[in-house]
Amino acid sequence: MRPDILNPLFAEVTALKGVGPGLAKPLDRLGLARVVDVAFHLPSGWIDRLPREELDVADAGRIIAITLTPRDYRTSSGRGPTRVQATDAKGNAVSLVYFGGSSGWVKKLLPLNEPRRVSGKLESYGDTLQIIHPDIVGGGGGEPDEPFREREAIYPLSEGLTSRRLAGFASQAIERAPDLAEWIEPGLKAKRGWPDWREALQRIHADPADKTARERLAYDEIFANQLALTLVRADTRKRRGRALVGDGRLRDLLRLPYTPTGAQTRSVAEIEGDLAQTAPMLRLLQGDVGSGKTLVAAMALLIAVEAGAQGAMLAPTEILARQHYETLRKQLAGLPVEIAVLTGRDKGKAREATLMALASGEIDILVGTHAIFQEAVGYKDLGLVVVDEQHRFGVAQRMLLQAKGKAPPHLLAMTATPIPRTLTLAQYGEMDVSRLDEMPPGREPIETRVVSEDRLDEVVNAIGRHISEGGQAYWVCPLVEESEKSDLAAAEMRAETLRNRFGERIGVVHGRMKPAEKDAVMEAFAGNRLSVLVATTVIEVGVDVPNATLIVIEHADRFGLAQLHQLRGRVGRGGGLSRCLLLRGSALSETSRARLALMRESNDGFRIAEEDLRLRGGGELLGTRQSGEVTFRLALPEMLSDLLQCAQDDARLLIDRDGGLEGPRGQAARVALYLFDRDAGVALLRSG
Repeated sequence: MRPDILNPLFAEVTALKGVGPGLAKPLDRLGLARVVDVAFHLPSGWIDRLPREELDVADAGRIIAITLTPRDYRTSSGRGPTRVQATDAKGNAVSLVYFGGSSGWVKKLLPLNEPRRVSGKLESYGDTLQIIHPDIVGGGGGEPDEPFREREAIYPLSEGLTSRRLAGFASQAIERAPDLAEWIEPGLKAKRGWPDWREALQRIHADPADKTARERLAYDEIFANQLALTLVRADTRKRRGRALVGDGRLRDLLRLPYTPTGAQTRSVAEIEGDLAQTAPMLRLLQGDVGSGKTLVAAMALLIAVEAGAQGAMLAPTEILARQHYETLRKQLAGLPVEIAVLTGRDKGKAREATLMALASGEIDILVGTHAIFQEAVGYKDLGLVVVDEQHRFGVAQRMLLQAKGKAPPHLLAMTATPIPRTLTLAQYGEMDVSRLDEMPPGREPIETRVVSEDRLDEVVNAIGRHISEGGQAYWVCPLVEESEKSDLAAAEMRAETLRNRFGERIGVVHGRMKPAEKDAVMEAFAGNRLSVLVATTVIEVGVDVPNATLIVIEHADRFGLAQLHQLRGRVGRGGGLSRCLLLRGSALSETSRARLALMRESNDGFRIAEEDLRLRGGGELLGTRQSGEVTFRLALPEMLSDLLQCAQDDARLLIDRDGGLEGPRGQAARVALYLFDRDAGVALLRSG
């Protein structure tokens, strides 16, 4: 049970004054469903306003705050702007410009001859000064009770919200926040000069430039994460599982058409060593697209079968589960191993037959979606669980599947997202890690070109030549803003343009489609019934279409490196050369130029991931909604290298020296686990 002291923070967001059903929707789009989410929605920047008594052309280009008196209105016909001519205390003139809508509300906001406190960016326009859409009007109009602040926080927003309104909600959320007992080791807190938790929260919302407050909150979240991972790891290690020692009889029968890479051989040896222990394996297998993770998983599953146990392989989608099933059937063809597949699509007698064969032990390896850990699914002797695309499954789901064995089964998690080592430790610190950091011989790198959007017609012509020769292509549409609507609109418009040119063999997938609909389109593409798949950034990870050898990514300069690499990995899965065309805008920042240059010269996902972390800094860790789970809300990526090891040591100190979770600091740390939604640790507290 969550401690009662946290209940005010975990109330629904509608508990905040001024948040009704209308505002709850844009807040929900930002992921702010609870009061605590609002408190942890930290400013992304700030505006500094210069208080001025009189206008000065030297301030052009700066945000100023000044008292002005409206003197005259000048309205334009049609949709032209409304201009309010105003003067400062010395009679200097400025034009306040408002675009769009009726001039009535402007006149109400700025009545003639009544002084108003105005803030905005002063600009020089010909011989006159102007401020376009002043962002503060005080002293009788707009928000008269709003105090003037020289520094105002800027928040990540969605349509229907303003930074000032979010700041008001954050202020209410902080008022509901209790004073909590300290979970940080006192010496560390004193050395770093960190404030208490609640004070840090107040300070960062009041002054987003407060590095000490930001660091304290980041540390709290990293510490809770590391404590949860430490608890999971300790819980796993203390459980007595079952040693799985294979005799090699099945692996010796394998007839591979190629020699495994050194990285594959090393990873299999590491897994074999783990399986031979009674403590259940908890290992993460990281491998770039095409590095051969499935073969390593197949070898691990064969070791389990050699030892007399069953294996299960869990995939996030039905189409990926069936793809793994077919791949394993081909790899293990001719071996006395029974493989089956089970997804939500399987019904009736076929499903019953699979369940009976699984329970009796006739099935050695089961591949499927989340359906394979439902209550009705029983195994005779489950010894190994392989989870593909690990970031799609929570710890609770993994535990459900692990509960299916007579003893806790071994777990091998896989991810195709190359992750920097610092983030690997942060996200998967409870796991041992194996890396497939080399590619099988003969695999051609994907040829990557950067093309200006001015040459869009040439790119469309190239698509035409490609599909006329029997090839297939992906076309990824840009993320216009943080909105699925705009994402979707861009995809539908591009698909319509391509249909007008090439006919009906154009499909679309996007995040708002139901899973079954998306699977149907992906299956049609995989079956070559569609020539071009237009997709938003939710394009399916891991779908294997060898005939798709061309991908076009629009506005590639808007994506992070890791996401570009992940998207590029949709091609290059068959023989021969594959190409990736990165369409760029005309105005590029230095960071964007560096990203695109690296994409052109490198196919190494791990190098790209490290560079992405360096270039993006405070941006999203691994791209938008696509290529990885963003673990932290308060801790920026660049903070991890400084705080992660410290938090790990502090978590161990708590467990080993300070009485664990039962001591005074441990009791405070329990509250931190709940506060930061570290469900794995919370689940272990419940069971322990």
